[in-house]
Amino acid sequence: MHNNTAKYTELIKSEAKRLGFLSCGISKAGFLEEEAPRLERWLNKNNNGEMRYMENHFDKRLDPTLLVEGSKSVVSLLLNYYPSELQREDSYKLSKYAYGNDYHHVIKHKLKSLLYFIQDEIGEVGGRAFVDSAPVLDKAWAAKSGLGWIGKHSNLLTQQVGSFYFIAELIIDLELDYDTPVTDHCGTCTACIDACPTEAITEPYVVDGSKCISYFTIELKENIPTEFKGKFNDWMFGCDICQDVCPWNKFSKPHNEPLFNPHPELLDMTKKDWEEITEDTFKKVFQKSAVKRTKFSGLGRNVEFLKD
Repeated sequence: MHNNTAKYTELIKSEAKRLGFLSCGISKAGFLEEEAPRLERWLNKNNNGEMRYMENHFDKRLDPTLLVEGSKSVVSLLLNYYPSELQREDSYKLSKYAYGNDYHHVIKHKLKSLLYFIQDEIGEVGGRAFVDSAPVLDKAWAAKSGLGWIGKHSNLLTQQVGSFYFIAELIIDLELDYDTPVTDHCGTCTACIDACPTEAITEPYVVDGSKCISYFTIELKENIPTEFKGKFNDWMFGCDICQDVCPWNKFSKPHNEPLFNPHPELLDMTKKDWEEITEDTFKKVFQKSAVKRTKFSGLGRNVEFLKD
């Protein structure tokens, strides 16, 4: 048993900062009691739509010790992706997180570096790195670790920096000093609920995923239901409306991760350019981007749906 928990905790947090993470918070690995009934209710209402994978591994989703044997700590990390410049006004819009290289690769690399650092400095520490690729409730762990609170739009919010960041975690078998949650600072504000054009935020803190523009433009494989025609406000991949209107995002500052910088052509493209985009241009502009998930045909379907 190490009695160096304070020293190790400090070591991990300062290395996370050096690697470019916005912040790092740590929680004791265990069953997420408060999340269990909430997740169950959400699934029972079919708020996951076609995202059937959300129903798998229910137990693992709520208890990381079932996911990583012998795990003691969940190290949650935030990485800023707020861009320094946005797309033109006369363009179909992409979620800001998708401007640059696919975040999965960028973050996975940083997480592995952090894990190797821990192993080099501390010794035999086992664990796994996660970037929304396995059944881990990222937002719940980040909130438990004091990195922010879950806002009414169900995204993590932080007073100093808003919400334009990725969340990832290392689950390791090392005991550390644990952080405590922060208080909710949404107050009486309902900006996100009022602004959602598809009314996907059905009540404060509950999002019906099957009504969300991000779901329609990325996850849904078949045709977008016609009843939503004219309600997408020009979003063709993902949607940032509930984050854009949030007062806490006044504090967003541009990231300094070169890999998140957009392909030079991306910011110049107009609606007409998107309507006439060829597969070659698509491949060039999105060569390393998360937009590849929706494929050329998927993006084409979305643009077609948005055209007047």
